[in-house]
Amino acid sequence: MQAFYTLLSKIEKEQFSPIYLLSGTESFYIDTVLAALTSKLVEEASRDFDYTLFFGKEAQATEIVESAKRYPMIAKYNLVVVKEAQQLPSSAFDELASYAAHPTPQSIVVLCHMHSAFDKRKKLYKAIEKAGEVLTVKPLYDNQIPQWINQYTHSIQLQLTPTAVELLATYVGANLARLASELKKLKLVAQVDETLDVDAIEKYIGISKVFNSFELQKAIGLGNFSLAFQIVQYLNRNAKANPLVLVLSSLHSYFQKLLLLKGVSNPKNAAATLGVSPYYLKEYETAANRFSMRQLTVALSCVFEADLKSKGITSAQSGSEEILETLLLKLFTL
Repeated sequence: MQAFYTLLSKIEKEQFSPIYLLSGTESFYIDTVLAALTSKLVEEASRDFDYTLFFGKEAQATEIVESAKRYPMIAKYNLVVVKEAQQLPSSAFDELASYAAHPTPQSIVVLCHMHSAFDKRKKLYKAIEKAGEVLTVKPLYDNQIPQWINQYTHSIQLQLTPTAVELLATYVGANLARLASELKKLKLVAQVDETLDVDAIEKYIGISKVFNSFELQKAIGLGNFSLAFQIVQYLNRNAKANPLVLVLSSLHSYFQKLLLLKGVSNPKNAAATLGVSPYYLKEYETAANRFSMRQLTVALSCVFEADLKSKGITSAQSGSEEILETLLLKLFTL
């Protein structure tokens, strides 16, 4: 998300705005922006005087505004943070809108509106959009995860091979907080100008470079039943580290990409459309050619059915081992 990185860049350069509205369903972005602002604006000596934290459920708009209008005593800015702002009563937003129209230059107010996007029709949104910064965030789609990893590794000056990126994307999924944590861990062990590969992923993160969801989808796509069965056995033996929900999510995303690839009119745009590295495009094309549109549609239905079974929706809840083995057999007999 370019808006996220642009905002972080502004904060890093100390180009602050008097008021921020951070909202949406992906908490990683909101937490990261708040942490960046706090790191830049709050020092230990000034924390007790020029930093105020509110929680929406308990806060009153008048208290927030009074704190925001207070001038800093020690620090350059007075920081006022409202977490869980979605729990504020709707009347509070109007009062905050009046403040946002004429914010105090020496104060910085941060509203963290979690779990949903803030209503753009409200006066508060329009006032902050004019006077400050608005960031609205949402979870990534599966095909956006590799790009996010590449952007994040660039931001922390870490280099990964395309295979390592795909492995992480498949194994961790769209859990951005965990992805960031794992990438920071890799940064600590990486040498200057070193490009880490799947061996480093296996060594420092604990993901097998041979037996994982990424290699499972590859084995299925290329029709290698023997290898696919070995991987399924490994995943079942190590179910705690390889939750069934993530394996099924990976397979669902994989077949969606193959189906999408069949509809791509311009081959030059195929990798970008799928959200994969051009390094892997030939592999996806080979797999897509093995299946018809009907077979890919049935494959998606099989994965969806397995997901419902794992949740006990379509039948008595089955064990993950049985579900995964049954699914594998179905995928190889399409």
